[in-house]
Amino acid sequence: MDKDRIAGAAKDFAGKVEGVAGDLAGDARTQASGRAREAAGTVQNLYGQAKDAAREAGEAAVSMAKDAYDNSGDTIQSGSKAVAKSVRDNPLGSLLIAGGIGFALALMMSRSARRPPPRWRYYG
Repeated sequence: MDKDRIAGAAKDFAGKVEGVAGDLAGDARTQASGRAREAAGTVQNLYGQAKDAAREAGEAAVSMAKDAYDNSGDTIQSGSKAVAKSVRDNPLGSLLIAGGIGFALALMMSRSARRPPPRWRYYG
């Protein structure tokens, strides 16, 4: 629980007490001061709740990231096993796919740089 929530709840309670005291005494200034303190306490309490929610969301994100990192080795290992099984089952198809990927990469690497078209300017 955040200290802003505690302080806000205390201000809210004090403002309610002050407002009731102003009602009983018939003092409008005390009554208005109590309502203002109550509103400030409510706002501070809500601010503390928002900070708590943000902290909890951050902790949950860190926990999820840590779990994903811990399980990533298992995922990579199972994926490599699946690829190895696929290559064992169909070696010719795997060879053709690898050759196609190599050919596409060679075309992209050996391509000459594109030059912009010449600019003709009319100076007349």
